Amino acid sequence: MTGVRLPLAPDLPEEQWALFLDIDGTLLEHAAHPDAVFVGDGLRQLLGNIERRLGGALAFITGRSVSAVDRLFHPLKLRVAGLYGLEHRLTPDGEVDIADAPADIAALADEMEAELGEAKVYVERKGPVLAIHTRAAPQLLSRATHLVQQALAQLPPGYRMIPGNAGIELMPLEAVKGAAIRRFMEIPPFAGRRPVFLGDDTSDENGFEAINEADGISIRVKPRGPTVASYVLDDVTEAIAWLKANFGAARVS
Repeated sequence: MTGVRLPLAPDLPEEQWALFLDIDGTLLEHAAHPDAVFVGDGLRQLLGNIERRLGGALAFITGRSVSAVDRLFHPLKLRVAGLYGLEHRLTPDGEVDIADAPADIAALADEMEAELGEAKVYVERKGPVLAIHTRAAPQLLSRATHLVQQALAQLPPGYRMIPGNAGIELMPLEAVKGAAIRRFMEIPPFAGRRPVFLGDDTSDENGFEAINEADGISIRVKPRGPTVASYVLDDVTEAIAWLKANFGAARVS
């Protein structure tokens, strides 16, 4: 189904909500290179305020690694499921479960860079996840997709391909945002709360499914075609405005 427009004002007090947020395309506009995005002080302050008001029940659910998230939002540190749930930091100052890069994925990254690296296609190495970014060369998306499909047939079982708005990713089968959300929902301060998840891409659909199963609020930003999300928002600006209106005040009621 295609999500409907999202009304404001969730109907529960703030201590009963758990908030999960994708980053790129949801809180930040995409850039040709992942390192080219910018986090303003206003967004850091908003997220810090929300995290305090929700008693810590706020986590990033992202394809970025935990270390990349920390560099991006420094000095703010939040709970994070990185690499689609292959990495976790369950508390802001806790230990990070790191995901290492298998040798076959590292070798494939070398091959992709040799094939596409000179054509403004960025091959991002994220441990066991390989992301091929074609935002700066959209005409090469089909070529990149074909190369990843060929590689997938040669890799050991246990990998899958996820097409995105401006690229494609290869990742282990267990790298799913829905599983990351479920893991957080089993522990304090998330357990027993109603979850909300904002995302913008194909890789977020599994997260929306987990939210829907939990009777939460699933929101897709900038939807392109069908989505299982219950609601939609037009763009990053509207997503941040929605967060401010609903979770940026002292009370959510």
